[in-house]
Amino acid sequence: MLEILLGLVVIYAVIITAMFLREHVNAQSEKLIQEKVMEKRQAMMDATIEAKADEAMRLHQTFQKFVPRQFVDHFAKNGEKSLELGRADEDRVAVLFCDIRGFTALSEKLSPQDLMYFLNSYFLRMNAPIHQNKGFIDKFIGDAIMALFDSPDGGDADKASDAVRAALEIQVALKLYNSHRANSKYAPVKNGIGLHFGPVVLGTVGSDDRMDTTVLGDTVNVAQRIEGLCRYFNTDIMASASTISLANEIYPVEYRLVDNILFKGKSISIPVVEVLSHMDDEKISRKKLIGEHIMEGIRLREDGYLKTAHAHFINLRESFPEDEVLRHHVLTCEKALEKKNWDGLVRL
Repeated sequence: MLEILLGLVVIYAVIITAMFLREHVNAQSEKLIQEKVMEKRQAMMDATIEAKADEAMRLHQTFQKFVPRQFVDHFAKNGEKSLELGRADEDRVAVLFCDIRGFTALSEKLSPQDLMYFLNSYFLRMNAPIHQNKGFIDKFIGDAIMALFDSPDGGDADKASDAVRAALEIQVALKLYNSHRANSKYAPVKNGIGLHFGPVVLGTVGSDDRMDTTVLGDTVNVAQRIEGLCRYFNTDIMASASTISLANEIYPVEYRLVDNILFKGKSISIPVVEVLSHMDDEKISRKKLIGEHIMEGIRLREDGYLKTAHAHFINLRESFPEDEVLRHHVLTCEKALEKKNWDGLVRL
């Protein structure tokens, strides 16, 4: 009987041990399964976070293509952490406008796809000189470029000289671009550049669902008006004399006075100059020589000696018929002589 009882105890012990071992194994297996599940979930979360980070970076990079980083920096340096509707900041910057000459006639000869290809090819080449000289493109306006120069670590002279260097390098880039176009039997492209330095207001405008950055102020208007004069005078680069004076403190350039011009909405005439440094030495010397005679004619005209000034410019035009600036001065004197009480201001 005792032996039977001992046997039953042993069997019970074996069963209990087996059950314990099975529970232990099951617990370990469940733990391993849970660990694997957690690892898989963590991997999925990491992949999701990484994907979202990549998406955020792509969106950030895309956003920077529409809103220049430098534009946002104007607000960040004043403690603004977000770019919201209605933000505004004042600054002193150099403004550059660049426009293609004869673009309307050129575009009429191209298909829509070829037109976009041409513009992107052209903008790509104009972009580099601007960015390499601490500037940034604020916006494209059709075939025109508006760029701002605000050297973060420099003063007014640095900003003006950066803009002038960019304008000169744009002309070099354009010359190289035209050589490539010539190889493909395409007509050359010509552009005009206007420069002016002064105070502006940078801000955001629009509505709750559509916002854009903008730059406002008389400085912007004058820069655009100066660029428009390139077509009238048949020049490459024009600037306000004050901008060139600032730039010359750091980066001396060759230039000549074109005229003292009163723009619409202004009360004081602005001396406007033609920048010459991108030309060859012979052309620079020739233009500067004519420029000295132009200054003498302007003095005569502004002192009231209209007939003498008119004869002076007529003689110059006969000697240098290719210079479109002289045509302007002849016409200006003729219009002044036709008026009984000319106020001495040249309005363009």
